Amino acid sequence: MWESIVEAVSRAEGRDLHRASAPRPISGGCINEAWAIELESTAGDRDRYFVKLNDAACTDPFAAETEGLELLRLPGVIRVPRVIARGTTGERAFLVLEHIDMGNSGSRRSEETLGSQLAMLHKTFATDGQFGWTRDNTIGATLQVNARTSDWGDFFIERRLRFQFELAERKGYDFRRRDDFLNQRMPEILAGHHPRPSLVHGDLWRGNVGYTSDDQPVIFDPAVYFGDREVDIAFTQMFGGFGAGFYRAYEKDWPLPAGHKRRADIYNLYHLLNHLNLFGGGYHAQAAAAMERIWNVDFRP
Repeated sequence: MWESIVEAVSRAEGRDLHRASAPRPISGGCINEAWAIELESTAGDRDRYFVKLNDAACTDPFAAETEGLELLRLPGVIRVPRVIARGTTGERAFLVLEHIDMGNSGSRRSEETLGSQLAMLHKTFATDGQFGWTRDNTIGATLQVNARTSDWGDFFIERRLRFQFELAERKGYDFRRRDDFLNQRMPEILAGHHPRPSLVHGDLWRGNVGYTSDDQPVIFDPAVYFGDREVDIAFTQMFGGFGAGFYRAYEKDWPLPAGHKRRADIYNLYHLLNHLNLFGGGYHAQAAAAMERIWNVDFRP
């Protein structure tokens, strides 16, 4: 397997490479295996690479991740790992990225930089004014449907919440008043909210952000689409880990509209449902409690 991966990297890099040391497993991922590999050229140069591995069935998710990373890199405002190669070998799918040393836990300066850069990334608008993307991708291991529409409320209710609710119900989880929530309450809340479709990371929690030794932010493991930029800000708050400087810098470069704090519960319900579908456990109660809060909050200006 590793010989095939090294050959793919050699072709992509345009030089003859071989393993300089044994591949080293990296902990932390819950969906894919992660490895670091150091390769050496015939001239003696050495480079490290980050390798994701999964079953061959993950060929399409890896293709979607490749396109998502390349889309995030395109504006050139925030560092995103460069895709080197991807493919299959035997019963395994692989994705090879540049290895970025992210041993820094983040300083106030680096978090402020991230806030400013994220605001710039969000200013990348869908040129056709459509929410969604040209292809579906995944959020964790769950399918994320990105069929495009010009109506944000319809997109989020149908492509995000209803999809996750129906998946949860197929897994045996029941939600009281689900139909009224989706068909009545959510359209009422989002009817007056008309954001521009911004390029969003889609899965922006602390585990998908790193910092280099010179305080430069790096984002990875995306679930990209064009949506309300508030979805990224909301998810940074769900598990914490982002300092006040991050939010101040973002607001300085592009202030969030009125009501964004109340809408955060709505946008994070999507992630609670996805975590329920992926991991089960207490996420059912958390999602039900979020529904109740959303139902009872006054969203009028």
